[in-house]
Amino acid sequence: MGGHKPATGRPSGAPADAITLRADAEGGSGRLEDGSSRGAQSHDAAALISARALSLARAGRTILQGVDIDIGAGEIVTLIGPNGGGKTTLVRVLLGIVAPDQGATRRKGGLIVGYVPQRLEIERAIPLTSARFVALGQRTEPAKIAAALAEVGAVGLADRQLGELSGGELQRVMLARALSRSPGLLVLDEPARGVDYAGEAELYALIGRLRAVRKFGVLLVSHDLHVVMGQSDRVICLNRHVCCSGVPQSVARHPEYARLFGPQAARAFGLYHHQHDHRHDLAGDPQPTPPAEDQGRTRT
Repeated sequence: MGGHKPATGRPSGAPADAITLRADAEGGSGRLEDGSSRGAQSHDAAALISARALSLARAGRTILQGVDIDIGAGEIVTLIGPNGGGKTTLVRVLLGIVAPDQGATRRKGGLIVGYVPQRLEIERAIPLTSARFVALGQRTEPAKIAAALAEVGAVGLADRQLGELSGGELQRVMLARALSRSPGLLVLDEPARGVDYAGEAELYALIGRLRAVRKFGVLLVSHDLHVVMGQSDRVICLNRHVCCSGVPQSVARHPEYARLFGPQAARAFGLYHHQHDHRHDLAGDPQPTPPAEDQGRTRT
């Protein structure tokens, strides 16, 4: 796939904690740089979020270039790419936190988005239990908070101080906060950062179960270019533009994974093989792949 092909084909600053966003009644349609409205027919009308031709530059550096993406209801989309490839920026644009220089984003009317950020800065001196953190900023009955914590396997963390939690425990609590809003789309920015492989397998399995029960869409961002969530419906490789997209292959039968995690946990992982018809130079700009090069070689 080439540099500007859509990542479709279904079958300024980020918030400090998990947040919820609601699209406006018109679906959150964006406008192009010249002020004209981009036709709604160019978007996937059935998608929870549909974006076309997103481009963004800062200080003369291209961050996003001609990005098309659709996320459907009940679909798990994993976004991968190298550091500095624009993954987190794309998420912020899709959520309406950052405005693109060009392009448009359309969100389904009334869509609620549960967002789990890449990191959460915690002041350990501030007394804040997990249950209080989940309830922050919303009028929610204690029973609903307890149910959200139980759903992610964190019921025993309700009275624990947030600053005392391990990386894996904190991820579960942030996930519970996002779920407490009953989102139609769950966005997780590198949720496995700081979590070991066993914890990552458990987290992926949990996300898969939640998707099956709640039927929401999932956009998961990962810095790992090869090992992804095995239940992903699509994997999109982003390096300023969409380099390629496809489906992951299960590693459940791979003896190394089965030995490390057991067959059931190994099913949480998949391997993604890139199918690039280009490469990126030292400045990050896409360049044609020389004919003499091995076309099967992975490049980003």
